[in-house]
Amino acid sequence: MSVPGAAGGARSGDATATAEWGAFEDNMQGGGSAVIDMENMDDTSGSSFEDMGEMHQRMKEEEEVDAEEAAADEEDGEFLGMKGFKGQLSRQVADQMWQAGKRQASKAFNLYANIDILRPYFDVEPNQVRSRLLESMIPVKMINFPQKIAGELYGPLMLVFTLVAILLHGMKTSDTIIREGTLMGTAIGTCFGYWIGVSSFIYFLAYLCNAQITMVQMLSLLGYGLFGHCITLFVTYNIHLHSLFYIFWLGIGGLSTLRMVAVLVSRTVGHTQRLILCGALATLHMLFLLYLHFAYHKVVEGILDTLERPNIPPFQRVARDIPAISSAVMNITNKAVAA
Repeated sequence: MSVPGAAGGARSGDATATAEWGAFEDNMQGGGSAVIDMENMDDTSGSSFEDMGEMHQRMKEEEEVDAEEAAADEEDGEFLGMKGFKGQLSRQVADQMWQAGKRQASKAFNLYANIDILRPYFDVEPNQVRSRLLESMIPVKMINFPQKIAGELYGPLMLVFTLVAILLHGMKTSDTIIREGTLMGTAIGTCFGYWIGVSSFIYFLAYLCNAQITMVQMLSLLGYGLFGHCITLFVTYNIHLHSLFYIFWLGIGGLSTLRMVAVLVSRTVGHTQRLILCGALATLHMLFLLYLHFAYHKVVEGILDTLERPNIPPFQRVARDIPAISSAVMNITNKAVAA
């Protein structure tokens, strides 16, 4: 039963193949020739090896161009990235510097604008100032313990202004002439220059000599020490006597100097250090009083010397008799000249 089926399938397959080949034969017979005309073929087709090589070359060149562009873009990106990083870093540094400067400026402004910082140095009662003025003329011999120094600047500042006024009075009464500047500027510069300059110098020496004193205490000590100078100059500018000045210079000025020396001795350890520190302070303080007296007192002394001279009458012409011998000599001389 299976053989006839297989034979039937073979016959049907042969018939199909015969039909296909028959159609091919009909087409071949209808074409008339089996020769392929190579001249009529399109040379522009992409099946030739030359076209494939050219396409490959163009693709390679395009890939190289793309690679170069990508590399250039990468370099540009890196350059722009570095430039952006540097710009950002410079902005951050500039911002930090601006903030630091702003903080320092605001701190300095708050320091000088806040009056509460200076209030403790000027918060003092008048009776305390009066007692400290009297104490500045009384030396205390106590070297075992550091003597107390007032840490306020109201009294010293008022004494410096008082000394400025007294010195200005002495300049005006002595007809002092200042070629560059004014009398007020010279007086203020002299007094404040001595107070601040000598205080700074003695504080520097105290630091070298290991003395227990601060800058504010040194300013207060030297400022109250000018009380003796004010008394001496006020008296001697109005009473012009050399002997009186030297008495006040040694008495009043010496007492105020001894007071400052005693305080420094109590706050310094070592004989050499005490000698250097106290010797420098005493010398500068006493010489400054001499300078203030004689530098603006010379004109006054000249005026007083002129006024204290004995009264001399003005020059007058007095008639005198000419002797006869001189007239005879004159006659003989005239005759000889005429001859």
